[in-house]
Amino acid sequence: MGLIIWLIVGGVVGWLASLLMRTDAQQGILLNIVVGIVGAFIGGLIFGAGTINTVISLPSFLVSLLGAVILLALVNLLRRGTVR
Repeated sequence: MGLIIWLIVGGVVGWLASLLMRTDAQQGILLNIVVGIVGAFIGGLIFGAGTINTVISLPSFLVSLLGAVILLALVNLLRRGTVR
């Protein structure tokens, strides 16, 4: 059950990050989930002092969203040469 919740939250986080970064038309649901989960990992490492938080709460959701936005900004920077 925890894996399903992680996938759903990862999809929502990835979708919101892609809307913020204006890359939603280029991504499908699978890439949104991947961006959300990897973004949560990146955000947890950067803002959680190297620890990964497995509890879903508003602060952890916001950290995950920020990590996903950072990930999309890096991908855009490498792909196009601009953050957008």
